[in-house]
Amino acid sequence: MNHKKPSQKNKSKLAPRTHQKFTYSQLQAFNKQSRSELRPDDRRWLKANDYKNVGWDCAIALYEKIIDYKAKYDLEDESLEDLFLEADRIGNKYQTPEEIEAFQAALALEVNAIADLVDEQFPDTTTEIIDYGTQSQRRKNPKRAVSTG
Repeated sequence: MNHKKPSQKNKSKLAPRTHQKFTYSQLQAFNKQSRSELRPDDRRWLKANDYKNVGWDCAIALYEKIIDYKAKYDLEDESLEDLFLEADRIGNKYQTPEEIEAFQAALALEVNAIADLVDEQFPDTTTEIIDYGTQSQRRKNPKRAVSTG
């Protein structure tokens, strides 16, 4: 058998190496753009810890760290209410409609009990009466004589 080494010409026809569907030059361009969007403290940290955009391994490590920072920024942007709503949505996926309904009913009872306690401890003792039926005490301006001149 005659085993030939692949020639240089055949090697160039192989698919280019990729990471997350990025070629090396695309990965470098993404890193450059994304790094400029990071906060200054985070950019300084990357530089101090030798995250470089040269060489496959270094570019991939930089890419992964940039993705981590962006994910952290996304979590910081969400309000506490958004996080609770997201947790509730995720929790509801694993419950039956009957379990969800039972929980909602129990929650409504608790909320009403709390509202009753608040009303007990802080009663609304003053009553404000507004009478829209009486006319105001303002005097009407007397008619002015219109002069025709």
